[in-house]
Amino acid sequence: MKKIILNVEGMSCAHCERAVKNAVVELEGVESVIVDLPGKTVAIEYDSDNLTFESFKAAIEEEDFNVVGQI
Repeated sequence: MKKIILNVEGMSCAHCERAVKNAVVELEGVESVIVDLPGKTVAIEYDSDNLTFESFKAAIEEEDFNVVGQI
């Protein structure tokens, strides 16, 4: 199991949290997604060699949020 934590700007409410979580969980190999609104982070556990930072960034940015980096 791998884990990545992303810094995401633009999330401010429960709707934002659901949009980000749903976008990421749809990727094949994602096991869990935890969105921390106050901390502006998204923690993702996944089990796939095909998923990368860019995969997660693209999915989140498609929902109009800005991925500014990785912790």
